[in-house]
Amino acid sequence: MSQGPDSGATFELDASGASITVDPASGTVAVRQGRFARILSFDEALLLAFRRFHRPWRTALARALTHAGDAKTWTFVGVALLAARTATGVHLGLRLGAATLLATAFVQVLKRSLTRPRPDASIVGFEALASNPDRFSFPSGHTAAAFSVAIAWASEPYGLGPAALLLAGGIGLSRVYLGAHYPLDVAAGMLIGTVSGLVSRLLVNG
Repeated sequence: MSQGPDSGATFELDASGASITVDPASGTVAVRQGRFARILSFDEALLLAFRRFHRPWRTALARALTHAGDAKTWTFVGVALLAARTATGVHLGLRLGAATLLATAFVQVLKRSLTRPRPDASIVGFEALASNPDRFSFPSGHTAAAFSVAIAWASEPYGLGPAALLLAGGIGLSRVYLGAHYPLDVAAGMLIGTVSGLVSRLLVNG
């Protein structure tokens, strides 16, 4: 391990053939060499490939989908369902609440542990098409929450499961399209959301 001469210097670690740089000032971790670096380079290339699909109407749609996946939106939907005071409404609201809370908890722990910077902070000249709720990219919280609800509502009446799954897919794609996340962030969010949704079904029976 090597350290610069002052307290604001970065640390470089060598582990299993990978060169990892830690910046204490920003609290971020970057993989410079090794297998992980190749994976992250491919991830970055996929993100940049999305730029060729940018059109004004697609950007407007992506922003709408991202807004639909905000914490405020899920909170509003959950409160509205619980306020309905019907058996179905309360059941759906409880599953939504349990799923999104679990997904958010998992996401925040990983974000603050891995501290992967957002694309606009790590790619020179890159500009996201949406504001970022925090500094960290991995995993995608929007995607995790959306897929947790989709799994929690699977097999529910009124076609809520397929509709929520379609929405979740759109939200995940919107995060990459807008440059808020890398594809790998979204894939991890899908996995976390799926697990959180399954756990919520165990916690809220019926």
